[in-house]
Amino acid sequence: MAPISRPLRKLGFLTIGLFDGADPARGHESTLEIIELGERLGFDSAWVRHRHLQYGISSPVAVLAAASQRTRRIELGTAVIPLGWENPLRLAEDLATVDLLSGGRLNPGVSVGPPMHYDRVKEALYPDTADAEDFGYERVRRLLDFVRGEPVTDFSGTEGFEVFSDRVQPQSPGLGGRMWYGGAGLRSARWAGEHGMNLLTSSVVKVEDDQDAPGAPDFARIQLSHIRAFRERHPDGENARVSQGLVVIPTDSATPEQRARYEKYVAERTPRTSSPQGPARLLFAPDLIGTSEEIAERLHAHAAFREVDEVAFALPFTFGHDDYVQILTDIATRLGPALGRPAP
Repeated sequence: MAPISRPLRKLGFLTIGLFDGADPARGHESTLEIIELGERLGFDSAWVRHRHLQYGISSPVAVLAAASQRTRRIELGTAVIPLGWENPLRLAEDLATVDLLSGGRLNPGVSVGPPMHYDRVKEALYPDTADAEDFGYERVRRLLDFVRGEPVTDFSGTEGFEVFSDRVQPQSPGLGGRMWYGGAGLRSARWAGEHGMNLLTSSVVKVEDDQDAPGAPDFARIQLSHIRAFRERHPDGENARVSQGLVVIPTDSATPEQRARYEKYVAERTPRTSSPQGPARLLFAPDLIGTSEEIAERLHAHAAFREVDEVAFALPFTFGHDDYVQILTDIATRLGPALGRPAP
């Protein structure tokens, strides 16, 4: 029998928000409807991914501003905003504004690293400073300082009829404690802990040199090592917040046609889970498909899941609106209770 998991405290989901380039408004509306559904089903949080120059949400903060006005209770998160595309000061202003509009429900998740396909986009993104931009942790630290109210200038006071602040405005109390870092590696987990952030884990981990032993690497144990390293360095220790974001596809109420498509989707993605992929040596977790009872059994046997009490289960990228309705309904009414969280 697997060791006992932590009681599941927060049940969330993550969507990429795909849309048709010929009708982008409908795709964004679908995302908002899914978030509204999540609140009605009793989910604790809804998270959106971030995609640039693709047919997915490019402006999650704007989407969540809209979602904040169509919901009242559910927490709203980004998983994640790649900071290589952002100015930390401007982003801090946007995040605080949306947090205030939502009544303190925003959970911004960020990551570092150069923008995807940087050599091909840098002239459009940073035409004058492309070779001087720092895409490391310093960019996150700046954002944290701005959100947490550190001065950004030595000037404040009144000039004519205008009043100036030396801090980013608006300031939203509590937002600094709801900043998340999305990391796949051990170094990122340690950094996030040392800087008092929360940790977003997902279905991807980086296989470090000392973990690249003969035989198939163990995703769950690698992820567990990240969680423990994060908490060892976090001021809150074992109480530091960690959310896990595996892909789960419960089929309890799925039609035969849906189950067939879901199984085909998982089968096509499974080969990449057998070994580390690419120069970064990324290891993907298998998608979890089956009845809620079957998925719960696999999760309780997952070494990393047993040490978290928050989840943001990822919805498959390419499914349709009706598929998401079925999956979310099964997660809320069947999988959640099977994991120890009462049904809504």
